[in-house]
Amino acid sequence: MTGMVKGRIRSLGIAGLSAVLTGLGGFAAHADNPSPMLGFTSEGADAERHWEGLFDADLNPQQMKDWLKLLSAEPNHVSSAHDKANAEWMLKTYQSWGLDAHIETFQVLYPTPKKVAVEMEAPTHVALKLKEPPIPGDASSSRTKDALPAYNAFGADGDVRGEVVYVNYGMPNDYKELERRHVSVKGKIAIARYGAGWRGLKPKLAYEHGAIGCLIYSDPRDDGYGTADPYPKGAGRPAESLQRGSVADMPIYSGDPLTPNVGATKDAPRLAIADAKTILKIPVLPISWSDAKPLLEALGGQRAPASFRGGLPFTYHLGPGPVKVHMTVQSDWSLKPIYDVIVKIPGKDFPDQWVLRGNHHDGWVFGASDPLSGNVAMMAEVHAVSTLLKKGWKPRRTLVYASWDGEEPGLLGSTEWVETHADELSQKAVAYLNTDGNSSGIFGVGGSPILETLVDQVASEVKDPTINATVKDRVLARERISRGTMDVKHIRLSALGSGSDFTPFLQHEGIAALNMGFGDGEPSGVYHSIYDTYEHYIAVEDHDLRYGKTLAEMVGHTMLRIADASVLPFSAGPVAKTFQDYADELHKLLETEREDAKKTNELIDQHAYDLVQSEVDPVGAPERKSDVPAINLAPIDNAVSALNRSAKKFDEAVAAQTPHANPANLTAANAILAKAEQALLSPEGLPGRSWYRHMIVAPGLYTGYGAKTLPGVREAIEEHHFGEAEHYAEITAKAINRYRQALDEATKALNP
Repeated sequence: MTGMVKGRIRSLGIAGLSAVLTGLGGFAAHADNPSPMLGFTSEGADAERHWEGLFDADLNPQQMKDWLKLLSAEPNHVSSAHDKANAEWMLKTYQSWGLDAHIETFQVLYPTPKKVAVEMEAPTHVALKLKEPPIPGDASSSRTKDALPAYNAFGADGDVRGEVVYVNYGMPNDYKELERRHVSVKGKIAIARYGAGWRGLKPKLAYEHGAIGCLIYSDPRDDGYGTADPYPKGAGRPAESLQRGSVADMPIYSGDPLTPNVGATKDAPRLAIADAKTILKIPVLPISWSDAKPLLEALGGQRAPASFRGGLPFTYHLGPGPVKVHMTVQSDWSLKPIYDVIVKIPGKDFPDQWVLRGNHHDGWVFGASDPLSGNVAMMAEVHAVSTLLKKGWKPRRTLVYASWDGEEPGLLGSTEWVETHADELSQKAVAYLNTDGNSSGIFGVGGSPILETLVDQVASEVKDPTINATVKDRVLARERISRGTMDVKHIRLSALGSGSDFTPFLQHEGIAALNMGFGDGEPSGVYHSIYDTYEHYIAVEDHDLRYGKTLAEMVGHTMLRIADASVLPFSAGPVAKTFQDYADELHKLLETEREDAKKTNELIDQHAYDLVQSEVDPVGAPERKSDVPAINLAPIDNAVSALNRSAKKFDEAVAAQTPHANPANLTAANAILAKAEQALLSPEGLPGRSWYRHMIVAPGLYTGYGAKTLPGVREAIEEHHFGEAEHYAEITAKAINRYRQALDEATKALNP
């Protein structure tokens, strides 16, 4: 993953969760009492479950464990020898299973550091180590001679000196707090802690506020000893652990910064580096909390507000001064090759309908958890499919499996492949299923709501490997506990922002997508460090790969059902409900913004902020807010209302299909449904970032990985660009209406 924190749930022990499941009861279909299979007749469902049983029987956790050890044996970042060797080994392995596989190579801009250094020059001299020592008992952590120095890809080169200002997480609200205290980063070096938002926004916002450099450190309160015992004792981040990562401005576009909208082939037209919008303008480096400690401890100025205080044992101050820092970043900005490994299994009935599956194989160092734990699950799926082929099964639709390279620096391998094959994908792609790092625990999934019922059904039949319950049982138990209600009957898909390889498929090309994985709530304490090793993964995350096998079952069954269903296993009811939820949230956002502006301005007029100031914490009034006018959201409301009616008719038409349905009608309906998600694209894209064309979901411009729903309207309201909000309400409504029309056409094809 390029930077999202893994959503792990370990709030309940195994025994405790078993008791909860027993006490709650009322769960839908278990594996021994399956519900009707979406998109299949009863006879077809029986055959499908037969093949799924054979698929599961082939999955071998020990084999996955062996693959994980091999693939994570050496540093495998982009341009490393081991990254290429891994791609070539996967290619030969797939070919040895009798499959059609090839490597597709792209030439991408990928800066690698030649020199990185940070020194505190005042009030005392300290040279920061910027290194991670080996961990006793972790043999991999000592094999780092081929690893790159700790750095953040796509920050600018620079040699800068300046006073330091502590900016907390470096998010927009943090700068508002600094402004109220008359603390500026202009001409200074900002130091921010990881968390609360994507790392790339921290130097971007620092630059926008005038900073000349940015340091990002891991505070122990967020993923270190404040959350768990540090590795090797537990899952927390060790004192000297560094979180590498990309800071390319991916909310503008993902992929090679020099080739937006064009595949980065050898002869592709390229921008000049100075013209690439996603490369940052100031140098940025990651540091450990051990290295950050002397800087923060010596920092003067005002006392930091409570929300800024981390877990180090001293009072946090904002600066500037007396701390002064000298930081240097020099990089090799040449093009580097990346290697996508592609497997294609032709469909017997609909070879031009593709069901795609991906996981990346490059890491920042060893990458055992992120991404190789997900990659070996995908390899196990491919092996199981190859076994089914030998037993006489053939998919009705074409299966495409991809192990992407270059995900970590900015979704390079997937984006360049999608941009290269854009025309073909717009005609053939049905759905894209993504995984990334995997752990143990409870299932998490996000994606296109038209796939929600399918995921819910699959999860109701796949057993959890630790507890006598289904995957769905555990998800519903978690949701019922967290919401304090029993009124949770089905798995809901979360909205996808960014942070992994689904982005170009869903948000650029309009291909229905899912992102799946298991997690247990523990901190990602070795995330993007040299300690993301095989030894760590086996000790802390999934020691016998049982959840790797379960992930393969979840994704594998979903793939097989999409590939083999008579009618694509799509359900429109969840789409209508999800879009209605998003529309309701817009209305609530408007009202909240209106009330907040009114209250804030009244308090300013009453001099309330001046009256509560103290000498030790002199905080000025916030900036006066503009009034929020009435905004016409009726186009969206009307479009969603009409969609709800069409969704009901579509789902009824799917449920009414019989074994005697006219094949021509099914073919016509499937052709429409395969392209339905594309109706949600708008050619002009989102404001200021036309590469993102999906009008329902996108990464937030100032959240990074966090999703924004109905983003053209929502972000305009949040930024008080009210004319733009009304403009995008019309555009978004047109996209929803196009989607509804596609459902109507599919319904008509099913019920001629």
